[in-house]
Amino acid sequence: MKKFRIAQIGCGGMSKAWIEYALKREDAEIVALVDIKEEYAAAAAERYGLTCGIYTDVREAIVTSGANLVFDVTIPESHAAVATAAMELGCDVLAEKPMATSMEDASRLVKLAEKLGRTYAIMQNRRYLPQIRAFRDLVVSGGIGRVGFVNADFFLGPHFGGFRDVMESPLLLDMAIHTFDQARLITGKDPVSVYCHEFNPAGSWYEGNAAAICIFEYADGSVFCYRGSWCAEGSPTSWEAQWRVNGSNGTAIWDGATAPFAEIVENSQEKAFANRFRRTEAELTWNGQSGHAGCLDEMFAALEEGRKPETYCTDNLKSMAMVYGALQSAKEGRKIELAAWIG
Repeated sequence: MKKFRIAQIGCGGMSKAWIEYALKREDAEIVALVDIKEEYAAAAAERYGLTCGIYTDVREAIVTSGANLVFDVTIPESHAAVATAAMELGCDVLAEKPMATSMEDASRLVKLAEKLGRTYAIMQNRRYLPQIRAFRDLVVSGGIGRVGFVNADFFLGPHFGGFRDVMESPLLLDMAIHTFDQARLITGKDPVSVYCHEFNPAGSWYEGNAAAICIFEYADGSVFCYRGSWCAEGSPTSWEAQWRVNGSNGTAIWDGATAPFAEIVENSQEKAFANRFRRTEAELTWNGQSGHAGCLDEMFAALEEGRKPETYCTDNLKSMAMVYGALQSAKEGRKIELAAWIG
């Protein structure tokens, strides 16, 4: 059995799920805790009863501890530097999203991982729920026909404090990638262009733009429309967003929390002003762990089996392209073609 020697980089609030997951694995051991604030690493060691080394420098931690796997749970601005150091020192990297804070850095990291033969996978925990897997099945093979219009609404008002409150584009850069990545999973398609309007609504407590409307086009002419706000008080959606996918023969619905369903045209051959529909309930057949644990299960399984995980960096780069294409569109006020972003 391969032994995973983990260096946990970043010991703040987001680290909890990662550390607790590692502690449950018999084939994993946390050998280093790293944080620019040493007291955070020390507090994590005390909280979980760990006797590993405590560091403030990533390279020192990896070399000294003999780590072969890095968990990167730092702020977005640190991801590129952490991943670069870890892969250059022979570690595989499992990291929080986004991959980097620029498309150029993200592309460079993908090339580095491919060159060095390292696994670099990104946390996209919202792929790992029974409901979204069932929704994908409804969309792809549930009878709604050819997908023509995909819609996702995301309206929440979390008061985080900290780095998100001062980001230039907190919604698009830190959160929307989850919904964009979900759209790719649900449809099995990647968009070819995007037009985005980004803004900061009245009452927002963020310094940067906390709301956006994005129109993504697919090569077959279908469209994905995203409407989101991270400063929406009242009547919140699920964190998984609310989804409506219109096909040529019906519609699939998912509120992000309960089981999805579809309404399918009863007899598409009949000529009628208003068609009759039959309702199809989704079957929740996926039995993997949910959220972070589900994504980490897939990452570790890929490492054990010598294959690329579902959220490997080359795949995640396509979700990143949706984010940075939207950001550029909002900045320049024009439609952006996405091919160049992932070429």
